[in-house]
Amino acid sequence: MREMTASEASRNFSALLDAVEDGESFVVTRGGRQIATVTRAPQGTWAAFAEAVKRHRAGRPPDDDDSMERALDRMRELVSHEYDADPWAD
Repeated sequence: MREMTASEASRNFSALLDAVEDGESFVVTRGGRQIATVTRAPQGTWAAFAEAVKRHRAGRPPDDDDSMERALDRMRELVSHEYDADPWAD
């Protein structure tokens, strides 16, 4: 993981984002202290969706009156919470 100062990150923000998009990660420092880590955001993929389905269904008995539509709605909600969460929210 590469390290850069907050000033360097600010001056080169576009290049920083390009490098992160290409898979690099950075630690941003201020006054010699680590302040932030900049890494690529998680990407929603079918593999991630399948893993979320497995976690959701683990240990849960089949429900005869559980429609596929309701199950998919629950999966969409689960996945949206995992991948679309606002990182800036408190």
